[in-house]
Amino acid sequence: MTQTTDSAARYDDRPATTPAAPGRPSRRRIHRAWIVAAVTFVTIIGGAAFNSLPGLLIEPLNARFGWSRGEIGLAVSIDMALYGLTAPFAAALMDRFGIRRVVVVALTAVATGALASVWMTASWQLMLYWGVLVGLGTGSMAMAFSATVTNRWFVARRGLVTGILTAAGASGQLVFLPLCAWIVEHHGWRPASVTVALAALVVVPFVWFLLRDHPADVGLAPYGGSYVEKPAPARGAARRTLRVLTDAARTGPFWLLAGTFAICGASTNGLIRTHFVPSAHDHHMPITAAASLLAVIGVFDIIGTVFSGWLTDRFDARRLLAVYYALRGVSLLFLPMLMAPTVQPPMVFFIVFYGLDWVATVPPTLALCREQYGEDSAIVFGWVLASHQVGAALVAFLGGVARDVFGSYDVVWYASGALCAMAALMALVIRRVKEPSGAAAAVAGLG
Repeated sequence: MTQTTDSAARYDDRPATTPAAPGRPSRRRIHRAWIVAAVTFVTIIGGAAFNSLPGLLIEPLNARFGWSRGEIGLAVSIDMALYGLTAPFAAALMDRFGIRRVVVVALTAVATGALASVWMTASWQLMLYWGVLVGLGTGSMAMAFSATVTNRWFVARRGLVTGILTAAGASGQLVFLPLCAWIVEHHGWRPASVTVALAALVVVPFVWFLLRDHPADVGLAPYGGSYVEKPAPARGAARRTLRVLTDAARTGPFWLLAGTFAICGASTNGLIRTHFVPSAHDHHMPITAAASLLAVIGVFDIIGTVFSGWLTDRFDARRLLAVYYALRGVSLLFLPMLMAPTVQPPMVFFIVFYGLDWVATVPPTLALCREQYGEDSAIVFGWVLASHQVGAALVAFLGGVARDVFGSYDVVWYASGALCAMAALMALVIRRVKEPSGAAAAVAGLG
């Protein structure tokens, strides 16, 4: 009887009276951290579904309401900017109120904005629903959410987990882009918006019942680490977020990381995700074909990001970033020559290559934030992510304006390629922080 009771206790997720033994729990087949990571992965997919829509709806909204590409691009840019600016405050709010509560509210905001857009008739409503509501919601589930979960639940395999969670956004793109493209083409843009809202709502029960704020909530140590008590809720979330920004802004590495990540956002979310489909359509490629190419980017994004996380655990993050940005810049310079009415092998090669590089920059960037700023790294990364989204917002808007003015996207591709070359150089000059020999040895032992 005692043996049965002990066996059941091993799989009981309620807090234990005696903390779990340091290190990986040997009695559990699957550490609870991996379940939390899986729920986080699904949550990011649900929240990222909306990101599949803007590039698909530029043409339909232009045709239905007569709004210019610049107006539509402005709404998208508001969404991206708020996404970034919300992220650092969301990380602090998670410290204050808990991950579950913040994420449930965020998913509800995304669903509300997507549903409300079904009844919009003016461009200001597009900016309110798409820009403000969805921007605030998705920003609260941004990469700072992944960073918070990773920092709390993992000591070993942080780079790998970061790569997997970063790939969740690409997985959402893979699932929803072809689906939304088909819905838009056959049923219009409103049913596609409803689909996105439902996707966000479906995730809510998973978050509430399976996600936990801290390993101590279930009496466990982080994966690969020693048991620590759950810290008291951090009050003054906004003040702390601004203080962390003020402290980080006094250091050179922060501006280099923010600058490189702004260029990352400009050349991915702002450029390809927003303008690739309408640019391909300018060359008479069907919208569904162009959207399918973006979905293929999502497939290889998953592979590239997870592999980048594995590389980040083993190699200098600065050199990885330099290589990623340099290769991305070269590929963008060739893109205008690859546009055609049909999908040709060179375009497929570009899509595969760009997919592998899409957010491969995230694991090394987060690793550098952790190296430079320690316990405040999740909030610092939130501010670095804000710069990512500001860069994306500028290009989402300016790309639409450039298309209105020049009748082509070519100048945008070339300018973005040059910016990527600049980012490669910036990554190489980020200073190294030497770890104490004992800490370095401990990390090496966990690998």
